[in-house]
Amino acid sequence: MTLETRTERRTAPLSKTQIVEAAISILDREGEDALTFRALATRLVTGSGALYHHVASKDDLLAAATDDLIAHVTRQAASEATPEQALRALARGVFDTLQRHPWIGSVLSRDPWQYAVVRLIESIGQQIQSMGVPGPAQFNAATAVMSFILGLASQHASRARLFPPGADQTALRDVALRSIAARWMTFEPSEHPFVREVAKILPDHDDREQFLGGVDIIVRGLRSLREDAMDGDGSDFCR
Repeated sequence: MTLETRTERRTAPLSKTQIVEAAISILDREGEDALTFRALATRLVTGSGALYHHVASKDDLLAAATDDLIAHVTRQAASEATPEQALRALARGVFDTLQRHPWIGSVLSRDPWQYAVVRLIESIGQQIQSMGVPGPAQFNAATAVMSFILGLASQHASRARLFPPGADQTALRDVALRSIAARWMTFEPSEHPFVREVAKILPDHDDREQFLGGVDIIVRGLRSLREDAMDGDGSDFCR
């Protein structure tokens, strides 16, 4: 007598939210290569056809997962008391999200037209408008902030390619930075005085503090644009 073992299929309706949450779990644990429709169907105890009803492709799924996480960041930032605080909260939220979900960096860098990017630029732009940055400078200001944030995303994408999923990225980063610093210290002092000075702090610097320090410089610059506009000195906003 032959006994057949059958996999139980879910009977409850499957939502896109459930699919996205399961995809994020796979991406966090195993990386982008592990996210397949077969793996996702197994996780959700369903068939691939049920998944395709909600998402058209893996790229569509990656975009949806990224947007889900970025939307959470923008919602939290919007609740801040001032636009300056909101911009800082937005940047901080993106940084922390990339730390928890490093695969997002690759997705953001790969497709600049996806909705998560639109969501980010809209959130940034609204805060810049609320700060009172003059109209002609708003586009330049928003793209400067966006470029700074996407630069971080690109950095995380590179790190994700270098370090395998599950690896101790902090330890590997420390080894890499010490190696870079040691190499920079071999450069000719008269030709590379700044690089050699930076090499002294590179191995022990805090990435988050460095990033937020850069955000603070940008916010201070935006505030100066507003103050210059109030003083009537707005001739160079778009140059």
